[in-house]
Amino acid sequence: MPRRKKQNTTTDPGTEAATNAGTKAASALADRFRVEWDRTTWNQNMEVFSFQCTDELTPLDHFIGQERAQDAIRFGLEVDKPGYNLFVTGLTGTGKTSAIQAHLQSIVDGLDSQEKRRPISDWAYVYNFEDPDRPKSVRLPRGTGKVYRAQLATALKTLQDEIPKVLRSEGFEAQARTQEESDRKATQELMNDLERSGQEADFAVQLTPNGITIFPMTDGRPMTPEEYQALEPEPKQAIDAVRAKLMQQTQETMAKIRVLEKASAQRMQELERDAGAQLVEQVFFELRALSQDIPEVQEFLTALGEYVLENLGQFKEKEGPTPMLGTMPPGPVGAGTALGINPFLPFELNVLVDNTAVEKLPIIIEANPNWGNLFGRIERRAIMGAYISDHRMLKPGAAHLANGGYLVLNARDVLMAPGAWEGLKRAIRNREVRLEDPAEQTGLFIPQGLRPEAVPLDLKVIVTGDESIYRLLTSADNEDFWDLFKVKAEFDYRVDLNEENMMAYCAFICRTCEDEGLLPFETGGAARVLEFGARQVSDQTKLSTRFGQIKDLLIEADYWARKDDVHMVQDHHVRQAVNQKIYRLNLVEERLMEMVADGSLLLDVTGEEVGQINGLAVYDLGDFSFGRPTRITAQTFAGREGFINIEREASMSGRTHDKGVLILSGYLGAKFGHYRPLTLSASLCFEQSYDGVDGDSASSTEIYAISSSLSGLPLRQDIAVTGSVNQLGDIQPIGGVNQKVEGMFDVCRTTTGLTGSQGVIIPHQNVKNLMLRDDVVEAIRDGRFHIYSVKTIDEGLEILTGRPAGVADESGAYPEGTVNHLIAKRLGELNDSMRGYFQGMMSNAS
Repeated sequence: MPRRKKQNTTTDPGTEAATNAGTKAASALADRFRVEWDRTTWNQNMEVFSFQCTDELTPLDHFIGQERAQDAIRFGLEVDKPGYNLFVTGLTGTGKTSAIQAHLQSIVDGLDSQEKRRPISDWAYVYNFEDPDRPKSVRLPRGTGKVYRAQLATALKTLQDEIPKVLRSEGFEAQARTQEESDRKATQELMNDLERSGQEADFAVQLTPNGITIFPMTDGRPMTPEEYQALEPEPKQAIDAVRAKLMQQTQETMAKIRVLEKASAQRMQELERDAGAQLVEQVFFELRALSQDIPEVQEFLTALGEYVLENLGQFKEKEGPTPMLGTMPPGPVGAGTALGINPFLPFELNVLVDNTAVEKLPIIIEANPNWGNLFGRIERRAIMGAYISDHRMLKPGAAHLANGGYLVLNARDVLMAPGAWEGLKRAIRNREVRLEDPAEQTGLFIPQGLRPEAVPLDLKVIVTGDESIYRLLTSADNEDFWDLFKVKAEFDYRVDLNEENMMAYCAFICRTCEDEGLLPFETGGAARVLEFGARQVSDQTKLSTRFGQIKDLLIEADYWARKDDVHMVQDHHVRQAVNQKIYRLNLVEERLMEMVADGSLLLDVTGEEVGQINGLAVYDLGDFSFGRPTRITAQTFAGREGFINIEREASMSGRTHDKGVLILSGYLGAKFGHYRPLTLSASLCFEQSYDGVDGDSASSTEIYAISSSLSGLPLRQDIAVTGSVNQLGDIQPIGGVNQKVEGMFDVCRTTTGLTGSQGVIIPHQNVKNLMLRDDVVEAIRDGRFHIYSVKTIDEGLEILTGRPAGVADESGAYPEGTVNHLIAKRLGELNDSMRGYFQGMMSNAS
């Protein structure tokens, strides 16, 4: 069907009168669906604001609305059973970190009953005497970790000072001398027996630095080697036999002396041990009394006392510097080697977690949950080409610090860190956290020197993330995820726009102004912020809870107010902040508008055309979105191909758009194919579309274009259309309605100027989503631009064609001259032509 343009030619008075009558009739049809200007935006009632300036308000200290999510969080926190950890969704861009922390703190403050709280403790690592490479974890009462560490340091200093004094005391030295004299006499008696045996055999026995020497005597003096060699064989053999016998006796004597020396050293050690035992007991008395209810500490103190008594020699006065507490000795990996160089290592207590400053329960928010930050790390030092580590170099992770309380993590950050998610699940499942090196995660070789004992874990894990991550985990990791995160707390990205929430919004403005040092907002400025919050969710009855965006607006409005050198942020400052942000981001929109203005993008916003209509699309650039009209054309002709979606044939159509096109055949078939099959071919195209098309918001627009092509009735080009449709012809709501309306408004204003007849058709469900710009609302109020809301395809056809759509009678026929009558008539013609064509082909073939 050829396109038919409305001609602007001179007509005779009769024709002009008829045209004016038709225009009035068309206008009357459209007026029934016109949306009044006061329904195109939210008009704030200033009477609800009981303040002149936001600094009169109390700063917000809670979530706005969100009762469902808060109840879920409270339930998850108060059910103290395994697996009842929380996954919080819907907080993207709402300042979730501070909000969650504040909310947790309020819940913790409300736990007045001690039974409802988890016991929190200090945690420490101590030296393991049985296996130095496996340090032991010790639970200590809250705030006592530093006390134990200080007392152990004091105990070491006391032992270093007092043990030498005890070992130099008169009583101890007298006992030592007596013992030494007794041992010396026993040794001398053995030597005397050996000397007598030698004298009896005419041999001399002498004790030299190199040992015992035995040689024969002659004439009362030692025999020289020359004299020995000059002897006859028989005397020489006799001397050798006696020498061998004496050597045997000497060896036996030396063995007895070594036994005596060993026994002497043991008795001396026992003497020193007895002398130091009382001192050790006195030094450890206070520590034992402090830890009488902690078996692990009592066991450690016993082992430490035994270690001191077994190594009293390390506490004696020595030449040169004494190894200092905290020094790092060189040597191979492991605490055992370190002990060989630093004998005082067991006295060091590593306070892994110090909860002295925690009054109720720890709340830890880990912003970078990699393996080390989450589960701790084993530090090492490279000295002389070797790695050194011991229990002093164990560092805590967020899981250790949150033990007994709450650990807040971001799901995306945990999933991005190698091994962190699996490690977190393992820690929650086993209820313990281990300090270990994730060498298999990093792909690097890390020498495993220490394997510290695990710390029992008792905490609640709160993971925040968006809905997509939650769905991913529930599908891909459902076996573990459901068992470990049984509670979902879902925050809504919007709340009801009521008086309570409006005042809470203003309290949030007050809080942000205090925290960021901003100027206070007067009533009008605060109202404009609320209007922005409603526009962000495109709903006149809701407010956005994406407080990150609201905070940005407050900061930028404060900037413009300070540029004006005023003391309060006013309405026009907020408006200026919004406009300036758009100006920084809308370069692409301006370029497209220039292309429309210079004719590079073909658009008609006046007149009428057959088979052509202006659809509305939204361009999303990530940080900015805008709408603009797009020409959609339809051609119908004889054939059996049905609907040809040119975008789909060119692989430029998304699945949702393909579905919308398929719905068209269902709608037309149900409406016009009850008594005869539909026989037609129709092609649909988004003109000058080069980036692909998706979404079904243009499906109603495509029906209008096809209906125009079939009926031959031209469509108004000054009205753009949006809305999806179902097979029954009902118009369904769409997204981005504000951007689409404003896009058409801007094109009309830029190209032809506002003529007073231009406008947009939207689904009736989207009226409540209208939060239009001030200039658009003003134009609608002045009658220079219009919004029409429709419920069905027929209503839209009446606006676009100026003719009644027509309702079928009982026989399925439509009234003469209506849009549907013309469509049905044309479909009948196409069917008859195809039937005649095939009959003719069959006749020629026969």
